[in-house]
Amino acid sequence: MKATREKRPASDPASRKKRATNVTTLLKEEPVPALSNSVDEKDGKNVFYLIKAVRAGVHFNLFQDFAAEVSFSQAEWSQYLHLSEKTLQRYKKEKSTFDPLQSERILEIMQLFKKGIAVFGDKNHFNTWLNTSNIVLGNGKPKDLLDSSFGIQLLQDELIRIEYGVFA
Repeated sequence: MKATREKRPASDPASRKKRATNVTTLLKEEPVPALSNSVDEKDGKNVFYLIKAVRAGVHFNLFQDFAAEVSFSQAEWSQYLHLSEKTLQRYKKEKSTFDPLQSERILEIMQLFKKGIAVFGDKNHFNTWLNTSNIVLGNGKPKDLLDSSFGIQLLQDELIRIEYGVFA
């Protein structure tokens, strides 16, 4: 059985601006319920929200707004999401939602950016860290680990160590 992606009509300028504001809010580290660091909260309420968002799928417009704020090429996004560039272009053309696996990866990367910006103070410093070889990460660049959940978790852990001043 072939899975179908829900097509949604192209949005009007007002809703596009609202989405852009949400992404900007995320990158400025203001509270965004779905993307907060609430995974550590005892009630797990927002974890269930994230699960629901993954199952529903991230709409391409939200992804596009976020992708415009970060410094990854289409080829890099293709690698991180395990999709061909042509498939990414099809998502863009159809304005559809991503499948749960890609949606989960997008949300994980959004959460990583939220944490990274909180630790480094702004997205430029965080992007510099992502693109700089790191001894702790086997002399690799942190962004090279974004293609797996384990790599993203490793980066989250490293950001926590940096936040608390533990560099080794």
